[in-house]
Amino acid sequence: MSVHKAISEHVNKQNKKINDFLSLDHLRELYIEEAVTLCKAGQPFTTEKINHVTNQINELARQGIIPTRKLVTVEMVKEYALR
Repeated sequence: MSVHKAISEHVNKQNKKINDFLSLDHLRELYIEEAVTLCKAGQPFTTEKINHVTNQINELARQGIIPTRKLVTVEMVKEYALR
């Protein structure tokens, strides 16, 4: 395998991780906004979807170059919604 081909494959793998992260992070933000909206409206909500996506992000982070994200608690959402 040529050095050029090896470098290209490595860059492509890194790029895929970054794109996967960006998609998951966007989805996580949508789920957080949904929970905050429900909280502000006094309706029941959970952080299950948020944390499912967060776990996927953190799994990617274990493979390198991707930042981790904190799991979100119901209390965190309530605190943010009250601001």
